Amino acid sequence: MTEAVIVAIGRSPIARARKGGLVDVRADELAGQVVSGVLERVPGIDHGDLEDFILGCSEPSGEQGFNLARVIAVSLGMDHLPGATVTRFCASSLQATRMAFHAIAAGEGDAFLIGGVESTTRFPSLDPQPGERLGGTDRTAALIAEGRTWSDPRDEGLAPDGSMTLGFGMGLTAEHVARLTGTTREMQDAYALRSQTLAAESARSGFFDREIIPITRPDGTVFDADDCIRPGTTAEGLAALAPAFSPKGTVTAGNCSPFNDGASAAVVVSADFARERGLTPLARIVSTAVSGLSPEIMGLGPVESSRRALQRAGMTIGDMDIVEINEAFAAQVLPSAAQLGIDIDTQLNPFGGSIALGHPYGATGIRLLSTMLNGLRTRDQTLGLATLCVGGGQGMAVILERLN
Repeated sequence: MTEAVIVAIGRSPIARARKGGLVDVRADELAGQVVSGVLERVPGIDHGDLEDFILGCSEPSGEQGFNLARVIAVSLGMDHLPGATVTRFCASSLQATRMAFHAIAAGEGDAFLIGGVESTTRFPSLDPQPGERLGGTDRTAALIAEGRTWSDPRDEGLAPDGSMTLGFGMGLTAEHVARLTGTTREMQDAYALRSQTLAAESARSGFFDREIIPITRPDGTVFDADDCIRPGTTAEGLAALAPAFSPKGTVTAGNCSPFNDGASAAVVVSADFARERGLTPLARIVSTAVSGLSPEIMGLGPVESSRRALQRAGMTIGDMDIVEINEAFAAQVLPSAAQLGIDIDTQLNPFGGSIALGHPYGATGIRLLSTMLNGLRTRDQTLGLATLCVGGGQGMAVILERLN
């Protein structure tokens, strides 16, 4: 099988939706600048060699519609470059990564441009306002309000809540997972504090600067640093927050990811192509996997997908130097890590995660890969696993081997 390697990767700074640094930047412009920045990191590649551009976007409609990948390719003057916009909700850009990996393995091209983008600001339905509910049936909401633990609705002759894909519905899935696994409010808040503390330290040290491609805004100013991290976060402040999804709940605005804007991109090529063009591979894509489970407990999606990716690689979780689990909710990260046997102190999200950095849905998968490779290089380590839970009841995972 032909090996696929990553030769360039990067991301925009992540901004808080509706009030952050990217409110005036369209999704196509945002992703276009990141793509240009990533391509500049591999001057040895001819744009004419690119076989396809695969872009992940959680909600590819509105300003994010019209096959955004093709729109971006043309806007950058690459009329020759086809484009496909794909969605697997939060794992959309990991799906783009997987598609490039598979195409190279099948011998259907040597060089692929991949990316991901989400402008939650400019697609307001992704960010429900107080009183609005996006996803989650009355039955699901009632279970949590009554303090009951989730059980498979099929046992009662009912169908699972398939509308749990975004917004309010996602919060309900986190509450289900918290109760099902005994993940307490105190545990969630402690983990959230860890994420904020590590991310703040990483930002101060310049760690994220190596990933970030600055974005020029319409007014000519430059946005070059994540604006979601809260360095002054305290345990007392987190404990004072009210539950976000149910009066009897444990999930708050402090122990889950916020709504965000951001983009990411990478160039994936065959190992032979990299050698022929004198390109320096950053990492080899070792294996990928997807999995499914009830939409109502989607937060546990990383468990089975990671197990499958590890099995395909012939590896164990103990072989992984870094594991990046997307921090959609502390309520799902902690039990997923426990079930996989991840060492939180040494392996898990060692530079902070999405609770602090933010979660621009379609861009997050490649953002995880970027941070993981940055971390492996910083710690002079080799193997990493990136994994996410996915709306609608899915999980996805990718294993990389750092090469340089």
